[in-house]
Parts: sequence; C-alpha cells; structure tokens
Amino acid sequence: MTAYPAWTPASRPGIIPLHPLTFGTILGRSFSALRQNPRVLLGFALVVQTIAYLVVLLAVAGVMWASFSRLDTLVEGTEEYNTVLAGSIGLVAVTGFVLGLAAGALSVIVQGIVVLEVTHAAVAEKLTLGALWRQLRPIAWRLVGYSLLVVLAVGALIAIVVLGIVGIAVVAPPAAIVLTILLIIAAIPLTWWLMIKLLLVPSAIIVEHATILQALSRSWTLTRRRFWPVLGIVLVISVIFGAIGQVVSLPFGFLSAGLTTIIAPTGADEPTAIIGLIVTALLTQVVTLLLQSVAVVVQSTATALIYIDCRMRREGLDLDLLAYVERRDAGVTALADPYREHVGREIAPRGWAGAPGYAPGYAPGYPAYAPYPAQGAYPAQGAYPAQGVYPARSGDAVPEAASSAQPAPPQGEPAPPSPTTWAAPGATEPDADRGSPWS
Repeated sequence: MTAYPAWTPASRPGIIPLHPLTFGTILGRSFSALRQNPRVLLGFALVVQTIAYLVVLLAVAGVMWASFSRLDTLVEGTEEYNTVLAGSIGLVAVTGFVLGLAAGALSVIVQGIVVLEVTHAAVAEKLTLGALWRQLRPIAWRLVGYSLLVVLAVGALIAIVVLGIVGIAVVAPPAAIVLTILLIIAAIPLTWWLMIKLLLVPSAIIVEHATILQALSRSWTLTRRRFWPVLGIVLVISVIFGAIGQVVSLPFGFLSAGLTTIIAPTGADEPTAIIGLIVTALLTQVVTLLLQSVAVVVQSTATALIYIDCRMRREGLDLDLLAYVERRDAGVTALADPYREHVGREIAPRGWAGAPGYAPGYAPGYPAYAPYPAQGAYPAQGAYPAQGVYPARSGDAVPEAASSAQPAPPQGEPAPPSPTTWAAPGATEPDADRGSPWS
C-alpha cells in the first residue's frame, strides 16, 4: 500500500511575502506593522519615550533651580556673580547633554525590540514583550555602545572642524566664511551617504549577534547596489512625519493664541492666562510624544524590512524562511534560528535560464528551466505539423502519439472519415462530411 503524507494546514501568512520586497511593500508594511502587535510596538515605545522625556525634563529643571538659585544671594554685576552664572549655564548644558544621550540609549532599546518583533512577524510569530527582551538582553549593551560611539565620533568630528575654522578665521576671515559654506554643502550628501551605508548596523547586531566591527562590515555589504531604494524609503518616511508634525502643530498654535486672547485680552500676566498656556503646552507635548513614538516604530520597522529584503536578494534568506515555516507548521520542534543559519552566504543572481544577466536556476541546487527556441527559430506560417507532432522542448520525452501520427492527405483528395464524428440518432442518411459511425 502507498503511504500518503498527512494533511497539514496552509502556513500562516506573515506581515510580508517571503520573497524580495518592492519599494511600495516596504513602505506600506512599515506603517501597517503596528497592527500586528500594537501593545508591544506602540505601547512600549510610548512608555519609554514618556519616561525618558519626564526624567530629562525633571532632572534639567532640578539642576537649573539648584544652580541658578544661588544667584539670589549674590550682587549682580560682580565677578563672583558672573562666575556662578557661567558655571550654572555650563552645568545645565552638560546635564542636558548627558541625559540626552541616556534618552537616546533608551530609543535604541526600543529599536531593538521593534526589529526583533518584525523578524518574528515576518514568519507569522507573535511574541510577548518579555520574550523579546530576553532575546535582546545579551546584546543590549553592544547596541547602546554603538549608538554612543556614533555620537562621540560625530561630536569629535564637529569639534575638529570648528577648531580648524576658528584657526583659519583668526588669519583670514573671508577664507573661513567660504570654507564654512563649502563644508556645510559637502556635509549634506556625505551625511546621507554614511547614514544609508550604516543603516543596517543595529539590525546586524540585534539579529545576527554580530560585534560592532562585524556589523559595520555587514551593513556596508548588504546595502551595496541597494543605496537608492533605501535612500528613497528613508526620505519618504522622514518627509511624511515632518509634514504630520507641521500639520499637528498648527492647531495647537491657534489654540494657544485663542486661549491667551480669551483669558487675558489685555495681555496682562494673569494666573488664568498662565494656567491656559500650561495646559496648551502639556497637550502639545502629549501629542508630540505620541508622534515621536509612532515615528520611532515606523522607522525601526522600515529598517528591519530593508535588512530582510537585502538579505533575501543577496543571501537567499527567503529560502531559509520558507523552509523554517514549512517545518514549523509540520510540527518539527527545536528549529534553528533561520536568520542566523547562512549569514554571509552568496547566491547566484535569480532569473530564467537564457535571460541576459542571469544565471540558470533560482538558487544553488535548483534545476535550471529549459530555454524556449530563439526568436526566428519557429516554423514559418503554414508549415506547422499535424496535431500531436509538435516538437517538444529540450529534455522532454517525445510522446508516442507523435510517432504514429498519420500524414496529411494530398491536396485535392477528401479527408478520410474521423472515427470520433457523430450523427443525430434517427437520421436516414449519414452526413457526408461527418461520416457517422451509427450508419
């Protein structure tokens, strides 16, 4: 007896099709991924952004109050007063910078959670926040260290350039002005180019557990020949959220002006007017935090999808994901992580055999498709053979019917009756053209 395989249900669809993605797919799924797991994606990002904002605000306000309150005990204009004022300003600036770095580190943690969630959602898996954090925790400090390294490198470069321009300005001020303009113009494309080339470094650290140097090399390699599509996606998302921010800020500006006019029409600093301004400012900050949280999630999702797409095109990651989904849905347990199985694998370009610029086959180990005849090699009109004797494609077996086909009758003689013709029952004479078998 023949043993047939057991029936298994169709694989669950993920948030993306498991093949190389188009520009529109990456852009659209970057926004629609929020519906997959909103509690983890948007909820976690909103909570982290709010906590970071409140900590920075309260800490800076506390330092400002503690440092500037000392000025009340000093005489304005004295040397001691100026020294304390300069020290207070410097202390507040340093505090804001350090806490800003800490808030940025928290944003990197949000990005790590989002990237992990997207990689699981691509294969139709939905994890809890705790499970995602357990996967991120071993490489969280590496991710934070990379972000701090980028900030320090950018800060050091800016400091060197500023010091150089100041040195030139002492000797030749016009040359310093021209040099500053040229550097600003050159910095814009250079910044965008480096940002795109290093865009996938966090994803390589998160998904592949790569070191910082390995992640730098991986991002540089994966974005090769994909610079312009990636730049387009990043630009479109930035423009969308910039426009949304401008549209949202306008109503709150009108609301603030309207409340000020209604509560304090004379322009006096009344307590009710101050309360109205505080309420408007709080509402503005709440909406701003919400927009920032959504922006962080969408940008992180787009980065993860770009990473998956680049690996599909360069390393055949979609084949690994498809195999993983099939084995998982068939009940196989203890499966390896498909994102870490063939890191750095090179595959041949995909396409049909005979197409210019493509190698045969879909991937290494897959058979090539038999090419069709070249243009101009088909039989001329009127020279086609009888039914059943068309030439087969290369590699196909010739059917038996083709070898036993009867030749066409000479011109001028009637065709022999067909054994499959039919005449209506009860007809007295058979149809001469049909040759009924019932006669």
